[in-house]
Amino acid sequence: MTTAKDSSQERTIGQLVADATHDVSTIVRSEIALAKAEIAADAKKAGAGAGMFAAAAFVALLGLIFLFHTIVAVLDIWLPEWAGYLITTGLLFLVAAVLAVLGRNSMKKIKGKPERTIKNAQDTVTAVKSAS
Repeated sequence: MTTAKDSSQERTIGQLVADATHDVSTIVRSEIALAKAEIAADAKKAGAGAGMFAAAAFVALLGLIFLFHTIVAVLDIWLPEWAGYLITTGLLFLVAAVLAVLGRNSMKKIKGKPERTIKNAQDTVTAVKSAS
């Protein structure tokens, strides 16, 4: 026999549907937040890589300027002056090469898609299908 206490604890279909809708809504919001976090992290890495490429280009431009100064100094046959320009030019090109390699390595780390979010969404779909 069902008592008044038992019937008050039973939930209606409407309440169950409302709870399920709320739970699905919470899952979807969580997945969207995870996707945003993953994309933001990749965008940050892309920005750092692009900054290093820009720095490499700037340092290479400075190296080119010093290379031209070196050529002029060699033509003037002032050995101490051109030697100093040549050493400075070589160091600037070395710095540009290091920055370019660092930038390339940073760009290789970019995933481009929110892998965890996709996996979680697939797991959610599988769980919902299996519960049906």
